Amino acid sequence: MNHSLSERTLALAGIYQACRLVSNIACDGLADLSAQEVCIRSLLVTNPADTAAVYGGSNNIADNLRIGLATLVEQFSQADKRDIELTRYVITIMTLERKLMKQPAMLEALSTGIDRANAQTEHFSPSHENVIANLADLYVNTISTLPPRIIVKGEHGHLSNPANANRVRTLLLAALRSAILWRQCGGNRWQLLLQRKKFVAAAEQWRSGQQSGL
Repeated sequence: MNHSLSERTLALAGIYQACRLVSNIACDGLADLSAQEVCIRSLLVTNPADTAAVYGGSNNIADNLRIGLATLVEQFSQADKRDIELTRYVITIMTLERKLMKQPAMLEALSTGIDRANAQTEHFSPSHENVIANLADLYVNTISTLPPRIIVKGEHGHLSNPANANRVRTLLLAALRSAILWRQCGGNRWQLLLQRKKFVAAAEQWRSGQQSGL
């Protein structure tokens, strides 16, 4: 199946949103709760009708991925505001995605863990601490065993808080889910270098609600 640049933009925004929220938690101890829930829910959508469905459907993209789309535009078009630490997170996530695809046993473990988290949501909301703790443990037992390790920088007091640590790990897992989606939609690193203006234009369309479909 051929995928559009519009779809790849959504997946890329998903990566940027999760990574921005990781940075916010690490540095400030808090991050937008509704944006976090969008990221967590993206992990639990295992059979989406289309790319937009991973993030709540095309009619909700402007709101659900507002942080990711804004961050994408900022990072791709405003050199003076470029966040090097955030870029490092994104690059490392994409590197881990390629390594994960060569680990069938780990992919199976992730699938089983996601199914377990989905079962939990029959009793708790996706953003409940029990669900987040489960997903964080899944990250520790799978992705964190692959090199390179993602070193999250921030305030020690925030990162040493167990609830914050669980949220960070869950968001990193969500970033990886979006990286897998990015690859499935035909994304690659060359596009990040050569099609930056096109991604910015597509992101701005999604932000304004002008995207009519995929």
